[in-house]
Amino acid sequence: MAASSRSGSGQSTSGKKFWLLGGGILLAIALYTGGWFYAASALKTTVLKAIAPRDQAGVSGECADIEFRGYPFRIGLFCSKIDVDDTVNGVSATFGALRSAAQVYAPGNIVWELDSPAEIRTTNGLTISAQWTNLEASLATRLKGIDRSSTVIEGLKATAVSSFTGETVNFDAARTEIHLRQNGTDLDGAISVQDANTAITDWPQVFPKLSASIDLTVAGKAGLIDGSDPNGLNGSAGELRRIVADIGDGKVMTLTGPFSFDEHGFLSGKFKLEIERLGPWGDSLKQTFPDIASTVNTATKLLKSLAGGKDKVSVDLVVDHGNATVSGFIPLGRIPPI
Repeated sequence: MAASSRSGSGQSTSGKKFWLLGGGILLAIALYTGGWFYAASALKTTVLKAIAPRDQAGVSGECADIEFRGYPFRIGLFCSKIDVDDTVNGVSATFGALRSAAQVYAPGNIVWELDSPAEIRTTNGLTISAQWTNLEASLATRLKGIDRSSTVIEGLKATAVSSFTGETVNFDAARTEIHLRQNGTDLDGAISVQDANTAITDWPQVFPKLSASIDLTVAGKAGLIDGSDPNGLNGSAGELRRIVADIGDGKVMTLTGPFSFDEHGFLSGKFKLEIERLGPWGDSLKQTFPDIASTVNTATKLLKSLAGGKDKVSVDLVVDHGNATVSGFIPLGRIPPI
């Protein structure tokens, strides 16, 4: 009888352990599932912020036909269309299908693809439509928001139409790259375009095909990467490390120097402008804008005289609240606010 009692007690203990183990497994699965869907929701928010940076009331982004995929080892977000509305600034936009994903062990490292077409509309009558063959991007998040992002667009073709002026601007580029990162409280940016063309309706000719790149830092504006800085570039300052424009055959223009924007968006700065093969640059500009050929001739002669007759020129380009001059005394014109 005693042996039978001990056997029944052992079976009861084993049964309790089995149910405790099973309950623990179910609890772990439930917690993991809850965490997976939380991470999936965070993925949606992060990707939408990357597409349309925002951190204020009146701005919303929505995924149509949203699906979460990849459970349990991968977090995937799929949408058939993206809609963004900014009622504060009067801007709305639509994009094609979105596909994004992150690994469960690194949910802060996200890759995503966005399909064309895209259309952006503003209340001031500007409409921008764009198509591309491929758009791929990646971003990394930290506790301070989006830490860095990289976007590559291949085969971009865009058209901007103003209903107020009636002008149409067409732009295309074989490849466009945009790289942004937080550097402490500062924002570092590097943007490049390859084989870009720009054409404006009713202008004599298109701009020359060019490849260009820009490398800069904007002080105290790390929040621009995800919209957590509500003030934009107004009132900001930074360092333009390098802008390079290359139209081929050695015709290269480089601009460097510190800059700032006032509270109204007007640019100020003291830049070093270097132009290689000044004569061919002037010829290209005159072919593109024949109406200003005499102005280009005057400017070319002036710059060559400053360079001692050489075809490579280095001059100071001074901008004071939008007013641009060479060396502070030769007027070039006025740059509109951003």
